[in-house]
Amino acid sequence: MNVYTQTDIGLARTENQDNVWGEMLSPTVCAAVLCDGMGGESEGGLASTIAVDVVSKRIKENFNEMMNRNSVRNLLITSVIAANSYVWDTARTKVHEVMGTTCVAAIVFGGTAYIVNVGDSRAYHLFSQGDDECIRQITKDHTHVQELLDRGEITEEMIKTHPDRHKITRAIGADESVTPDYFELPLNPDDRILLCSDGLSSYGNDLEILDVCFDIKSEDCCGELIRYALRKGGHDNISVALIVP
Repeated sequence: MNVYTQTDIGLARTENQDNVWGEMLSPTVCAAVLCDGMGGESEGGLASTIAVDVVSKRIKENFNEMMNRNSVRNLLITSVIAANSYVWDTARTKVHEVMGTTCVAAIVFGGTAYIVNVGDSRAYHLFSQGDDECIRQITKDHTHVQELLDRGEITEEMIKTHPDRHKITRAIGADESVTPDYFELPLNPDDRILLCSDGLSSYGNDLEILDVCFDIKSEDCCGELIRYALRKGGHDNISVALIVP
């Protein structure tokens, strides 16, 4: 088991407002947190840094392998809620600016992936089914275009060019409280969990992302995904975390 992370400013931005952390908590436990900040000037970067610091610290200080499913769920959800409070308070009392960040976090151990998210940073499940290699989006984007899609007002094809495609409907620090989504899924020995910011998912193709993840050595995969996003234009900051059980 291992976890790999990488982040890049991209080709169009002057600052990297993404932040990513990954760590082996034990030989059989991996954890990762990925945040994509939003806000004027440096505030987005500050928001994502605070969120990653708070969530990763709480995971490292409180996780143990004797936890049951409900305890892991509570740890992830309360960590994100705590990060929301820190970002919200910082925006109001220190920088006096609106700021926020997406967040997707995962703990993988005991053949199970535990995942929480706010915003449009995603978690994917990469797996084999017979002779086929498959990719499935685990998280659901908290975006205006996702709501339009759910109501049947637009199609999947329209999302990438919709004028409101970057409008987030839920973010850490945007409101005094936040409700993260939670997911849990069993993993087979060769499955992988990929976390990424929209600098990859918004400009890339899921099947091409899948090909990179299965064709490249695990230790080189994050770097190749960054290069893939850059070849697609690199219009945003790009961050990835790959957990290989």
